[in-house]
Amino acid sequence: MSLPGASEMTSHLLYMVLFAFFVALVFATIAHDEPGQQARLGLRIFGGFVAAGLVLGWLIYPVPL
Repeated sequence: MSLPGASEMTSHLLYMVLFAFFVALVFATIAHDEPGQQARLGLRIFGGFVAAGLVLGWLIYPVPL
């Protein structure tokens, strides 16, 4: 059984994760020279973007449009 609107939610989540991945990749590559530092910063940025998107989406969900 599928929830109404589940496909749109899945695609938005996928787009958010892809955006977070590519932004984190670019920012980490620009910010640091060593691969270890790039990986740590990239994971922190990626996690921050995804967490912020989920928390803000959860907070905005009850707001009527």
